[in-house]
Amino acid sequence: IYTKSFTDAPGVHWVCDESGSYSTDEETLLELQDKHPIVNDILRFRELKKLINTYIDPFPSFIAPESGKIHTTFNQALTATGRLSSSKPNLQNIPIRTERGKEIRKAFVPSRPGGVILSADYSQIELRIMAHLSCDMHLINAFRNGQDVHAMTAAKIFGITPEEVTSDQRRIAKTANFGIMYGISAFGLSQRLHIGRAEAKKIIEDYFANFPAISAYIEDTLASAREFGYVETLFGRRRYLPDINSKNGTVRALAERTAINAPIQGTSADIIKLAMINVRKRISEEGLKSRMILQIHDELLFDAIPEEVDRLSMIVREEMENVIELSIPLTVECDHGNNWLEAH
Repeated sequence: IYTKSFTDAPGVHWVCDESGSYSTDEETLLELQDKHPIVNDILRFRELKKLINTYIDPFPSFIAPESGKIHTTFNQALTATGRLSSSKPNLQNIPIRTERGKEIRKAFVPSRPGGVILSADYSQIELRIMAHLSCDMHLINAFRNGQDVHAMTAAKIFGITPEEVTSDQRRIAKTANFGIMYGISAFGLSQRLHIGRAEAKKIIEDYFANFPAISAYIEDTLASAREFGYVETLFGRRRYLPDINSKNGTVRALAERTAINAPIQGTSADIIKLAMINVRKRISEEGLKSRMILQIHDELLFDAIPEEVDRLSMIVREEMENVIELSIPLTVECDHGNNWLEAH
């Protein structure tokens, strides 16, 4: 009954997948959520079902009887990007974007009575690395001066002053800023912003017209990748790209997107690993009882005692922000709370 009423509903343009069946993936449903009330019910059900099946039901079985705690396994050399990954259980994909998902983070609490969880997170690190690698002075100056980078980008793209930038224009610029790092196409940008492909193409063209150093960096990176078959992080770690000169356009395009992003994401991975080593050394040298317990991409998490929080925050900031000297500053946001959700 629901299916028939939904597919026959006025204004609903149902999408079929490659097999000719109705597509019910999340992206399709999100586009249709204002067309019929059943769509939001389906999305809510799926979200709750995923939370139950992925976290709530399995996690108690991971508790170690010896300690009463959950101990994840970190994989040092599993990901192509160089980032650490987490398994059995994966603690790097604990939800943060949805209100229901965030509630899962409340379950992660300090090991000591009265303790706190401290979170230290790099601010826009990949965008800062792109600014450094490309030597784009617009981005570099924005970061040096503490400006709103996305508002500055929007002002450049739309030819207005930063004060005239609307929230929607800032959102478009933010999507473009991060999309460019992943070699986003006009089609990809149109999908993310839910706009026409021609409009998305113009946004990308205007972006590169106003940020020519980024355009040059991308072209130089692709030329080097085609010549040598790999790209490198700032620390010299290589990502080999065997398909960069493939005759298959789809395969080659994927390799090109990887070539653009790998030096950025890979450098970010290198930086956080070096920061972890330095932070761990300082904690040991200063005899603190607080401990680093988790790494989630650009964030470090600490099981801390209250009287050490101020000292620990200072140490973490010093080591994370000074692990490498770039043309722009690295900044770290620290906060703490009674659980992971409060700390982030």
